[in-house]
Amino acid sequence: MRFYSTRNKNVCVSGAEAVCRGISEEGGLFVPSAFPQITETQLRALCDEEYESLAAFVIGAFLPELREQLPDYCRKAYAKFESDPPAVAPLVKLDDNLCVLELWHGPTCAFKDVALTLLPYLLDGAKRATGNTRTTLIPVATSGDTGKAALEGFRNVNGAAVAVFYPDGGVSDLQRLQMITTDGDNVFVSAIKGNFDDAQTAVKKAFTDESLKAELLGRGIELSSANSINFGRLAPQIAYYFSAYCDLLSSEQIEYGDKVDFVVPSGNFGDILAGYYARKMGLPVGKLICASNTNNVLCDFIKTGTYDIRREFHKTSSPSMDILISSNLERLLFDVSGENDKSTAQRMAALKSEGVYSLTPREHAEITAIFDAGFATEEEVAETIANYFDEYGYIIDPHTAVAACVAAQVNGGERTRPTVILSTASPHKFAASVLTAIGEKPVRDELKNLQNLEDVTALEAPASLISLPEKEKLFTGSIALTEVNDALRAFAAKIAKTRA
Repeated sequence: MRFYSTRNKNVCVSGAEAVCRGISEEGGLFVPSAFPQITETQLRALCDEEYESLAAFVIGAFLPELREQLPDYCRKAYAKFESDPPAVAPLVKLDDNLCVLELWHGPTCAFKDVALTLLPYLLDGAKRATGNTRTTLIPVATSGDTGKAALEGFRNVNGAAVAVFYPDGGVSDLQRLQMITTDGDNVFVSAIKGNFDDAQTAVKKAFTDESLKAELLGRGIELSSANSINFGRLAPQIAYYFSAYCDLLSSEQIEYGDKVDFVVPSGNFGDILAGYYARKMGLPVGKLICASNTNNVLCDFIKTGTYDIRREFHKTSSPSMDILISSNLERLLFDVSGENDKSTAQRMAALKSEGVYSLTPREHAEITAIFDAGFATEEEVAETIANYFDEYGYIIDPHTAVAACVAAQVNGGERTRPTVILSTASPHKFAASVLTAIGEKPVRDELKNLQNLEDVTALEAPASLISLPEKEKLFTGSIALTEVNDALRAFAAKIAKTRA
């Protein structure tokens, strides 16, 4: 399997190289040259497998260099998930034709764990396959969940280090605590003065800064990515769409070939793009419904065909979706443009210089044939959390509530097909918002909010969150956007010294 860049198809690499590099030299994202097809026989066989085996099969279709090692990698990664046996992506039925796919049972209580517990193994295997002996430094821009998941996944991993930058005041208190209390000799965390888009832009610039890269290479260090711009992050997310379909098939809620709609809370577009890729592999996906909060740039794009970031930025109760520049949308643009790398590069340049670009009528029609979209206001998010608790006795976090609200909007609320809502975070990560929504009064003490939410809902608070307020705060600094590269230089010097 070969991968090429969305901005220059002449850049063609193996899957292992794509995982190691993360992003192409000119800023493009790596995409597979073809999509392996999963047959009915193969899909039915996957229904009898544990999640680890299913994931290894799906990922191995894209990364054949790692196929032999993948079963072991997946077993080790998903052994870190809570419950016995580990529940990676349980499907919970709420109503006729309505299910929730819980993706937050990993060590940091967010869906990013599904990919980021596995990525260190994929990176290690990819480096072995390519003979790469350099230390990999992974700069991460996060809107909340990716940061801690990357820190936890790569903490104390030999041959790798991770530096996380999050928007100052732009993540929840628990998300911030999760990040700044992470220990390990190969981790660095800093707040950044700006929003997530600013942080993401600054980190992307690091990948195209030739002087920085040369300086790091002189220390035996190279840059790679743990954001979903790295295909090694995206591939594990494709697997849980297959898992959800298999669960529906095994429980006889559907017959093979029945189409299933997926509603996905979307910020950086990686989670829903994984569903699009699953569809291209032959999974019977109906509509992919993109759910936005009041930062509804993606919803507007799908509805109108114009991507326009020239708008007000909102801080919401679903901070992981407070994003205006959705990096993974580039992969969809490349696909619907007929894999036109020049057009994709021009649109990305226009977004950077003018803040807007538009699809052709044909491209827009192709997207709307597969995607639908809606958005939820803050009031609607709170109402949805309360309604789900009242109607189903089921508690959801604000990000999941965005998706649940949008699920009720499309088709006038009529579900014509089985519908799966992707639940991306534990409600305990946003205890104060959830308590407020269900009529309880949160306090300033995060630990008490966790305990109160457990008492009110009978949903046990994850142990990893309960212990957070007692941990030492190791990273309390904040830097300007222009200081990101200097922070990476200083961290790289520390890594080199530590591992000399």
